[in-house]
Amino acid sequence: MFPRASALALCVSFAALLSAGQSAALELPLPPEGEDLVGEIQVIKAKYEDTFAALGEQYDLGYLELVAANPGVDPWLPGEGTDIVLPTRFILPPGPREGIVINLAEYRLYFYPEGQNVVHTYPLGIGREGWGSPVGETHISAMTSNPAWYPPQSIRDEHAAEGDPLPRVVPPGPDNPLGPYKMTLAMPGYLIHGSNKKFGIGMQVSHGCFRMLNHNVLELAGRVKVGTSVRIIDEPYKFGISQQKVYLEAHTPLGSEEKNLTLMDRHAAVVNTLLQRDEDAGSLRLDWETVREIIAGEDGLPIQIAEQNQALASQEESLF
Repeated sequence: MFPRASALALCVSFAALLSAGQSAALELPLPPEGEDLVGEIQVIKAKYEDTFAALGEQYDLGYLELVAANPGVDPWLPGEGTDIVLPTRFILPPGPREGIVINLAEYRLYFYPEGQNVVHTYPLGIGREGWGSPVGETHISAMTSNPAWYPPQSIRDEHAAEGDPLPRVVPPGPDNPLGPYKMTLAMPGYLIHGSNKKFGIGMQVSHGCFRMLNHNVLELAGRVKVGTSVRIIDEPYKFGISQQKVYLEAHTPLGSEEKNLTLMDRHAAVVNTLLQRDEDAGSLRLDWETVREIIAGEDGLPIQIAEQNQALASQEESLF
């Protein structure tokens, strides 16, 4: 078995390296070819004034990421001295490691700068139910500093119905919901932008666009350019390899239908995802009890579920 507690114990020593004032975005070295994990899980002691919203801003984590990784902890009053797991180890999204990759299910953006052996990753706010963010491939078509906001009629109607009418134009400034920067996507109507609200990063809150913390959107804007590719996926279950070990990372599916699936149905979805990812997966000796715990927990932490050399050993045994 590879239980959650054991996985955390292997990673928390990294927390000793943290500085109390950390606020830089996550820049992580890419793993060797054929491997998929980056970063390390961290554990900190909560201070009296800490909240998950404030910790998310400090460590570039989304609100729901922190909630999922810390079951049973009050997100608004964790309590002085409470251990807080920072889920800063990630299985890289499947597919090419180039440009921007957004995984809706984990409320997270990954950027692979060309010619550099690193990945930058940032938490996102995404489209709420009824205003879902799209899936597909596109690119950045325009970049605008200090943008004005021209709310579409549908959003103006929504606000008017709630007794909060909007003007036709919201000028740049602290009341502008686009924050200090916007990157327009070639998908009409969709943006990557900052926000005038800190709460909501790492949640389903927008009308389909992708919200970032303001310091993150400014940093990303300095790294990308018009034409940078953007690939948007929705993968609640990610598999990865690290040092001949197989890991599974599970997030809560976004759709209401997927959320209501039975544990058995979700188990089948995970197995299908693994088989699609790796044609040799059928030869792995998976720890099914751990797989079930990960699927049920949906805590977003990469947990070991098998070893590749086990599969090789079983193949060798079959030759005799």
